Amino acid sequence: MFFKFAIVVSSLIGLVAADENLGFIYNGFRSANLSLHGTAKFTDEGLLQLTNETQRIKGQAFYPNPISFKTSTNATAFSFSTIFVLGIQSQVDVLSGQGMAFVIAPTLGLPFALNSQYLGLFNDSNNGNASNHVFAIEFDTVQNAEFADIDNNHVGIDVNSLKSEISAPAGYYDNQTGEFKNLTLIDRQRIQVWVEYDGEEKQINVTLAPFNSGKPSNPLLSLSRDLSLIFNENMFVGFSSSTGSLFSSHYVLGWSFKMNGQAEELALSQIPKLPRIGPKPKSKFLTIGLPVIFVSLTLAAVSGVVYVIRRKRKFAEVLEDWELEYGPHRFKYKDLYFATKGFRETELLGSGGFGRVYRGVLPNSKLEIAVKRVSHESRQGMREFVAEIVSIGHLRHRNLVQLLGYCRRKRELLLVYDYMPNGSLDKYIYGQQKVTLNWKQRFQVIKGVALGLFYLHEEWEKVVIHRDVKASNVLLDAELNGRLGDFGLARLYDHGADPQTTHVVGTVGYLAPEHARTGKATRSTDVFAFGAFLLEVACGRRPIEPHSPTEETVILVEWVFGFWSEGKIIEARDPKLGTDYVAEELELVLKLGLMCSHSEPAARPSMRQVVQYLEKDAPSPELSALEISDSGLRFAHSEGFADFVGSFPSLMGITAATSIADSILSGGR
Repeated sequence: MFFKFAIVVSSLIGLVAADENLGFIYNGFRSANLSLHGTAKFTDEGLLQLTNETQRIKGQAFYPNPISFKTSTNATAFSFSTIFVLGIQSQVDVLSGQGMAFVIAPTLGLPFALNSQYLGLFNDSNNGNASNHVFAIEFDTVQNAEFADIDNNHVGIDVNSLKSEISAPAGYYDNQTGEFKNLTLIDRQRIQVWVEYDGEEKQINVTLAPFNSGKPSNPLLSLSRDLSLIFNENMFVGFSSSTGSLFSSHYVLGWSFKMNGQAEELALSQIPKLPRIGPKPKSKFLTIGLPVIFVSLTLAAVSGVVYVIRRKRKFAEVLEDWELEYGPHRFKYKDLYFATKGFRETELLGSGGFGRVYRGVLPNSKLEIAVKRVSHESRQGMREFVAEIVSIGHLRHRNLVQLLGYCRRKRELLLVYDYMPNGSLDKYIYGQQKVTLNWKQRFQVIKGVALGLFYLHEEWEKVVIHRDVKASNVLLDAELNGRLGDFGLARLYDHGADPQTTHVVGTVGYLAPEHARTGKATRSTDVFAFGAFLLEVACGRRPIEPHSPTEETVILVEWVFGFWSEGKIIEARDPKLGTDYVAEELELVLKLGLMCSHSEPAARPSMRQVVQYLEKDAPSPELSALEISDSGLRFAHSEGFADFVGSFPSLMGITAATSIADSILSGGR
């Protein structure tokens, strides 16, 4: 009996020892025992494909069995090393979403993780929690300011959070020259990666190199970090990836892993190639019917020359020397023309002071876009504006409409944006017989716009003044999240003289008094417009509502102030909400609307403070502490009207506020 027991114990000890020195290798994935989750699959060519051409998905693949990373809870983590080959095929050449990661996690599949910027690793509530016990090497192709990303093409070491402990632009150090050379993660090429952890030295090294070029001597990333507190006794190893509004196909082509030793080198000759994009090239060698083809080509050449001349005239573009530096952000007019079906009226989404907007689908990538056509007279103004638009194109925030690029043709500028399927917010607030957005959805939109405006004011590397915050410039994505659009477009009319505009850019009812007086836009004038936006979303009314000649024009901020002064501010709410609202949130939004509408810029809160109020990180404000008076609020708007009239020569003969509002609301929106 004792002998049998000894055999069993000896066998168990042998299994543990084998687990601690586990190793495996996949030279391609034609036959592999992995646990697949989400959209992950094995292709016929022997590739492990994590994501496909679908928006906002995640895909994961893990070695199916738990691996022993230490002997007990308080023990030191073992050493390990891994080698793998990855490849990313982006939807378009210069844009991608979102990236992929090698991951060591306590569970298979990470079921509670999100897609998009979270890479299938974390979600908005657990990102940064020490209880995650997740270690990852991220290959990130989108710059997310919320995670302090250095750029949109980097490698980072992540511990329990997507805010990397160390990161660097993707690249490698040449063994011969020692110089650093860039690698573009989305250039549709195979990249080999080495990840090594020394359990005794507590050292993590990450090395990249082009496929088949050998391992560089110097790692790209090197971090001293004890992973003993991160790892449980048993962990799972694998890969995770996700897409956002843009999609990419993320592949792993080969993988080798070893505990307590050096991972076996991959047999690179057996590693499959990435799938071809587009059809195979056709042979140009013609062996049959050459005389007939020659005659046909000669006849076709004549008609072809005529066709090309006509086509060039139709799609002629002027590309000046100063635009060469903006190349990746410039779209071809021909592509936009076909994407919008020749700017057909059936594709028209709307029109306003900044031009007409069309829906389109790019012919090659099938990406849905919105194209805005704007006319411009000044060549110098055009140059300055394009420079600013390209700069703004680097903005990345979930509550901003993504500006993808531009196209310039003659005196017309075309701006290309992400397509927002649910249109602008104003159509859900005004002219509806019944409520189409409940209070929960409205409050979520308000918080989203506040976060987007806060990002423009304080979180990006430059200060961006929006200058036209209003419901019609807030667009709703597929999940009805609010995204602020048209930021920076006001500069177009500063640089050139457009007959439809004046030197004061903005919309009546949203213009701060000092902006109407001086024409200078600041963060404080944006806050004033945001205050008007808060009130119109909460009340379901426009900032200025003209009535018949016998009725007085209603100024929304004064109307709400009247309810507040009587101690019943909640009664100013949109009646379509009925009783389906959170009184505390509604009162907060109405009070913030009044605070932001103060006539004195110094008395208005910053967007940082507004976000803190909305996120309940600060106590609800008291208006009495701001010494807001009835006369002060009336002064803010009466002064704005007076200056506004003075800045519009065509309106100098109009003396009544009602007439001003009527003219703007009927023709300017």
